[in-house]
Amino acid sequence: MEVRGSMIWVFLMCFIFAHIIVSHNNDFVEAKSFPKFEDLEMQKRLKIINKPAVKIIKTIDGERYGCVDFFKQPAFDHPSMKNHTYHYKMRPIWKGMRERETNSTGFGYLWENGVGCPIGTVPIRRVTKDDLLRTDSFGDSHKPRGSWNTTTNDPNNVVHSNKHHYVVLRTKDSKKRFNGATMDLCITAPKVRPTQYSASRVHMQIGRDFIQVGLTVNPVLYKDNQPRTFVYTNSGGKSCYNSNCNVGFILVRQDFPLGSPVLPVSIRGDRISRSATFGLIKDQKNGNWWFEFSGTAEEVGFWPSSRFHQSFGNSIEWGGEVYSASLPSPEMGYGLFPSDNDISNSAYMKRITVLDGLYNVDRNVMNYLEDFSDDERGYQGFGIYNSEDANIGRILYYGGPGNI
Repeated sequence: MEVRGSMIWVFLMCFIFAHIIVSHNNDFVEAKSFPKFEDLEMQKRLKIINKPAVKIIKTIDGERYGCVDFFKQPAFDHPSMKNHTYHYKMRPIWKGMRERETNSTGFGYLWENGVGCPIGTVPIRRVTKDDLLRTDSFGDSHKPRGSWNTTTNDPNNVVHSNKHHYVVLRTKDSKKRFNGATMDLCITAPKVRPTQYSASRVHMQIGRDFIQVGLTVNPVLYKDNQPRTFVYTNSGGKSCYNSNCNVGFILVRQDFPLGSPVLPVSIRGDRISRSATFGLIKDQKNGNWWFEFSGTAEEVGFWPSSRFHQSFGNSIEWGGEVYSASLPSPEMGYGLFPSDNDISNSAYMKRITVLDGLYNVDRNVMNYLEDFSDDERGYQGFGIYNSEDANIGRILYYGGPGNI
C-alpha cells in the first residue's frame, strides 16, 4: 500500500506541476511540458486552423500552406456565418479610393508552382503546436493594440504595461465616422530579439473592436526576423492573427499567402525606397471590411460586417508598434530617429488617405490628426503634408532605436 500510495502521489504531483515552462531570454523560447487536458484543447485549436487541404503547396521560401476549400476556412465556423451568401469570386464595391487600376497580375510569383492554390480554395499557413505554445506563452500582453489611453482602462489594453510603445499619426476626434484608410508603407526590417516584435500597420478602431493590417518582424509568430504581412482581428472579446480563429479574416484569393515575407527591404540612404500599399475599406453595399494590398491594390479578403457591433470606424492610426517581453525594447523602422523630410533617410508611411463617413476621399487629412509617441527616448515621428508631390501627400516619418 505504501508503494502504491507513493506512485499515486508522484502521479498527482506530475499532473499538477505539468505546465508550459517557457524561457524568455535572449536566445530561445522553449516549451518543456504540457498537461494532457491542455494538450487536448491544443489539438482542437489546431484542427480548427489546419483544416483538411485539397493539397499542400510551398512558397518560394519553402513554407507549407494548405489549399483549403473556400467555405471551410476557420472564419466560416463563426455562428454568424450559418446563412451567409459569400463566395470566392466576391469583390468589394466602393468609389474613388483607387488612383491606380489593378492589373490582375496576381501573386503567383510567391509560390514554387508559380500559381498558388487551385481556384475555389485558399492558402492557409500550416500551424504547429509549438507555434501556438509560443504565442500563448506571452498571454494578452503580446497582442497588438492601439495607442489610445495607453495608461488607462482602454479596451485595447487588456493588461496594461510599458512593454508596448508607439509612434503614430492618429485621428483625435472619436465622434467622426470613417469607412476606410490606406497608406504606402516603406518596407523595413528592424532588429528584434526572440521575445519581441516590431510592427508597422494601419489600425481601424470599430467601437470596442479593431482590425490591423501591415508588416511585422515577429519571431514569436513567424520564427524568423523577416518583415512579413499580417492581419489582426479583435472582435467580440476574441482575437487572432491572420485566419487562425473563427472571428478572423476570410481570404478570397487563391494565390496570396498571409504571413509571407515582403522583400526586398528598403535600404536607408538609397534613392529608391521599397514600399507596399495597405488599405482597409468598407464595402458600400454590405458593410464588409476589405483588406487591399500591393502596388496594384489587389483585394485579398474581408471581415464580414456581422463581426462587429458597430458599422463604421471611429478612430484610425497609422504607425509603428513594438513589444518586448522583458528586454530593452526593439527597433522601429530603420532603428534610427527620423532625421529630415527625405524619404530616403527615414522610415515612412506616405499617401495616407481616409474615406470618410460619406465615402468621400480625403487625401489631405488636415484638421483631425495628431502625432503621438508614448516615449520619445526610444521612438519619434512627425507627420506633414506635401502639397507639391501627390505621390507623397500626407506622410508620417517615424522610427527609433528603442532600448527603453
